[in-house]
Amino acid sequence: MNRRTALMTIASSLTLAACVHRPYRTAVLDGPPGGAYTLASGDRLRIIVFGQDNLSNIYAVDGSGRIAMPLIGAVPVAGLSTAQVERAVEARLKAGYIREPKVTVEVDTYRPFFVLGEVTNSGQYPYVNGMTVQTAVAIAGGYTPRAAKDSAEITRQVEGRLVTGTVPITYPVRPGDTIVIKERWF
Repeated sequence: MNRRTALMTIASSLTLAACVHRPYRTAVLDGPPGGAYTLASGDRLRIIVFGQDNLSNIYAVDGSGRIAMPLIGAVPVAGLSTAQVERAVEARLKAGYIREPKVTVEVDTYRPFFVLGEVTNSGQYPYVNGMTVQTAVAIAGGYTPRAAKDSAEITRQVEGRLVTGTVPITYPVRPGDTIVIKERWF
């Protein structure tokens, strides 16, 4: 094989290799099946204590994963579901403050998500229920001309550790996710 043929073979191989689609790695991001949404720093909770208007309010989860409520002080909520927070607040109120507390907890504002890479406006954005990678990119101003528009990388916390996976643009986004849009080869 002469030098010119070898160079043409290598060039065409590189061109075809750039067109090969990277496999999606969504299984690492899914976590345990049927898992409820767990709270983390940046979430805001609407807590209603029935019959106690002074305790009913919106509480922010601070950097240490706690909320600060009157009477009962700091309550650790990071990693808990809203139902678990209801029980924790009820237990603390029952221990000397209210005879039979009835507490409702719902997420008022989810923690933000982040978009990086080949988008017009990288940054932090408020989460909206039902988002996909495609809608997150639209919120960030769309793709740049060099963007790979068929997939993205998402980094999220699953069972206490950060995991990264390659996902299609129709993949659902969760609060706190970091989305990276890669640069395309051609």
